Amino acid sequence: MAHRKPKLAIIGTVGLPAKYGGFETLVEQLLPHIENDFDITVYCSGKFYKPKDRKAFHGKAKLKYLPLKANGIQSIPYDILSILHAAFKADKLLILGVSGCLVLPFVKFFTRKKVFVNIDGIEWKRNKWNFFIKTFLRYSEIFAVETSEAIITDNQVICDYMQKAYNYESHLIEYGGDQAQYVPVTDDAIIDYHFLNSKYAFTVCRIEPENHIHLLLEAMAQQSDLQLVIIGNWNNSEYGCELKEKYKEHSHFNLLDPIYELETLNRIRSNCYVYLHGHSAGGTNPSLVEAMNLGLPIIAYDVMYNKETTEKKALYFSNTKELLENIVQMDIEKRKLLSDKMLEIAKRRYTWEVIAKKYKTMLLGNNAKSKPKPIIATSRYQD
Repeated sequence: MAHRKPKLAIIGTVGLPAKYGGFETLVEQLLPHIENDFDITVYCSGKFYKPKDRKAFHGKAKLKYLPLKANGIQSIPYDILSILHAAFKADKLLILGVSGCLVLPFVKFFTRKKVFVNIDGIEWKRNKWNFFIKTFLRYSEIFAVETSEAIITDNQVICDYMQKAYNYESHLIEYGGDQAQYVPVTDDAIIDYHFLNSKYAFTVCRIEPENHIHLLLEAMAQQSDLQLVIIGNWNNSEYGCELKEKYKEHSHFNLLDPIYELETLNRIRSNCYVYLHGHSAGGTNPSLVEAMNLGLPIIAYDVMYNKETTEKKALYFSNTKELLENIVQMDIEKRKLLSDKMLEIAKRRYTWEVIAKKYKTMLLGNNAKSKPKPIIATSRYQD
């Protein structure tokens, strides 16, 4: 009799094929490495994928659609419903994010299923949440830690937090970025995106204050040697709409709406002169490791998450003045040195082969709770 593969449910993404963010890319890249070891179901948002675009399978993984949004306030019932459904269908649950983890004590009590949670940064500390959401996310994190077989963290800073807050050793598993590939500039592409024929600074992100888009715009407005290209959801917030209106007269600014077509996105980012990374929260950011895999010279916001990711070998800024100085002082030699350093780190740490091996080892292991370290770990790049 053939051995039955364990059933694995993956919860917390918008769905597949990946069109949204980091967790979706993680699942899409992870599946080819583990789909022969598990019978996999990926939970998807029926609100994001139109009926004509829904598929029964992605590779060998089954897709299960639920009639809720996977982001915003609806992410909470979406994740909870996914967890409850999976608890009666799967042997193991891989949960991405803590939004639905308040139900885990009940799931564990009644089903004893093995649960693995990627906590996605220290979500409850983010400034964008109000007191009530922060409180909810704080307790969700606590329940995730108390009930799961393993907690996944994507940055050493968050590993240190888990050690200090819970006396708990998490699994450090970052993100791969080698799906980002160089795409050359063509004459047809220049017709659609004129800046491809120029030197330009680039970033792609959600348009929100903790990504410091206002600092990028303020600094780049004070120079005209480089064009600026930012791809993001400008129209989804008051913050984004106000910035777009404020800087609409700057002819060297190109403030673009989200681009989900990977070849177009790769063409734009892989040919930039410098990559600007304004993120200040969330751990190891997928767009940053993608830029590193492309060998882009990087100027990143000065927080420990980014220093950990880049091993303190990028350039950093904490205000408009520092960002502008870094841009102005960027020459061919410095650009080449930065590029080589970022690519070396990426090929060593941030490929999907490396990341998938860590997930596979964890999911197939005996899953005993990790013992706390005798000495609290600290960031290698602490100032």
